[in-house]
Amino acid sequence: MNPVIASPVRIEASLDPRLSRWLWLVKWFLAIPHYIVLFFLWIAFVCVTVIAFFAILFTARYPRSLFDFNVGVLRWNWRVSYYAHTALGTDRYPPFTLEDVPDYPAHFDVVYPERLSRGLVLVKWWLLVIPQYIVIGMFTGDWGWASGDSWHGGGLIPFLSLVAVIILAATARYPVHLFDFLMGLARWVARVGVYAALMTDVYPPFRLDMGGQASSSADISGSGSGL
Repeated sequence: MNPVIASPVRIEASLDPRLSRWLWLVKWFLAIPHYIVLFFLWIAFVCVTVIAFFAILFTARYPRSLFDFNVGVLRWNWRVSYYAHTALGTDRYPPFTLEDVPDYPAHFDVVYPERLSRGLVLVKWWLLVIPQYIVIGMFTGDWGWASGDSWHGGGLIPFLSLVAVIILAATARYPVHLFDFLMGLARWVARVGVYAALMTDVYPPFRLDMGGQASSSADISGSGSGL
């Protein structure tokens, strides 16, 4: 049996024990201030990624301050996504911060790579990841990849999220098995996003790691291939 390769991406969430049966109808509206902030954060994310591309190409290192900023953007995006349209598993309003909030029910982190391949940075974000783009395009419905961030497409994640909240409205209970499956899909999308954003050389596995809590993994912080 082949060993399971540890992922540098940690995406977790816990399901609120008592969710409102109807708040999900307006969460997208309540999250508008976050969408405005995220619009500018994503512009900065793209600019930082371009700078990091050249830094990796010449030094084989992703500048730590730039890396932490981009992780913060992905973390912020995941909290808003989890609250407003991916899973809708909490009624707690997301905080306005790039930092991790320990008592918030959604968490996102990426292991910092000490070295990255100079060769892979030229091809991994557009060529090597094409098969993954096809898969997560079916998941999200709009060919987006940011931490499962999709509510407006016709993909599997928005469809199952809608099914989950309809069941919640009808029964006052969120289907736990459906939540676990949605988390597996979101975790898959997040791994692809981090790889495409040049933040790791660990190729995203074609697998669902279901459940709210990420499986324990070994330290892979130095996992560049050295090409």
